Amino acid sequence: MAQWWQRFKDPLLAQLVADALQSNTSVRSATAALRQARSLNDAARASLFPALTAGASAQRSESAHRAAVNDFGINIDAGWELDLFGANRSALHVTTALAQASAATLNDVQTSIAAEVALNYISLRSAQARLAIAADNLASQQDTLQITQWRLQAGLVTSLEAEQARAAAEQTRAQLPLLQSAQEQARHALSVLTGRAPVALADLLSSINPVPQAADDLVMNIPAEVLRQRPDVRFAERQVAAAMARVAQARAVRAPDFALAGSLGLNAATTGGLSSSAALIKSVLASVTMPVFAGGARRAQVRAQRAALSQAESAYEAAVLLSLQEVEDSLTSLRADRERQLRLQQASEAAGNAALLARQRFTSGLTDFQTVLETQRTQFSTQDTLASAGADLSSDQVRLYKALGGGWR
Repeated sequence: MAQWWQRFKDPLLAQLVADALQSNTSVRSATAALRQARSLNDAARASLFPALTAGASAQRSESAHRAAVNDFGINIDAGWELDLFGANRSALHVTTALAQASAATLNDVQTSIAAEVALNYISLRSAQARLAIAADNLASQQDTLQITQWRLQAGLVTSLEAEQARAAAEQTRAQLPLLQSAQEQARHALSVLTGRAPVALADLLSSINPVPQAADDLVMNIPAEVLRQRPDVRFAERQVAAAMARVAQARAVRAPDFALAGSLGLNAATTGGLSSSAALIKSVLASVTMPVFAGGARRAQVRAQRAALSQAESAYEAAVLLSLQEVEDSLTSLRADRERQLRLQQASEAAGNAALLARQRFTSGLTDFQTVLETQRTQFSTQDTLASAGADLSSDQVRLYKALGGGWR
């Protein structure tokens, strides 16, 4: 997986992603599942080779009419199923494909966890930025409220303007708890994603940093073959391979089975007698078994595996179509949010200038309070929307990387 999060050039984000990929509970579970799948694949591979077993025995028996008798034995047994029609090889292909599918699942979990860390980190920084904007606007509105109260005492405005100024300040103040709550929830999510208790990262994430932004040189035309690296596409592809191997295995089961077996052993009444050539016992066995009648069960198994193969092929097609949709949706959002951010930057500058001019004219008695109130509301709304748009743009880039299966080189 390409380390796409390095494009944001935020060391703390990179550290959090690295911690999550190592300590997240879902990642650890998927890693264990991969180890299990690979072990099962090793076991299937072992069935292609002869099996050897060795043993030793010692026995002493006696009865009322016979003296005690000792019997000592050493034996080695060998067996080998000749896989002439490929049943065991097909079983190996099944477990190999399933192990590869498990690896794709692990990669999918890693990709999703990395994206979730980045999205929650962006949400944290966005909440911090919006909290700072709200605090600045609250300070400005409180200054306006103070001026309004002075003008009320001088008889230059009515109580209506003073109450409107107080209402505007309190509305802005009401935004602070919501933004603080969003900030705390993002911290909790990041802690859990990295395998820690919810409050474990409170100190590490207490500092205020800007919303991370990736370089604006992202290629907007993505080659179609890049989508094959998506974990869900590779998982579906490996499931098709496993289904094909199961069809071949079901066909091979209908063919005869050939096996070779043999044993080599020593048997004597005393341990010293085991070295005598007379104690040597050896045997060789060749066998063949062939299905004669099973009521059509074996043919039904072949048909069932073919149907499973059709299902896997449909799932693969669905995974490819979904990947195309998610990439196209991410590219569309990215283009739209880039344009939106540019327009909001211009609107924010204009709103800031308008609020400053309106306040100066109000202080000088050249305009009414309604103009000041509207320009301050517009300034706050535009600045807050611009901060959210910056976070949306970063989130779009994260979702695009996730849609592409973890970025591309």
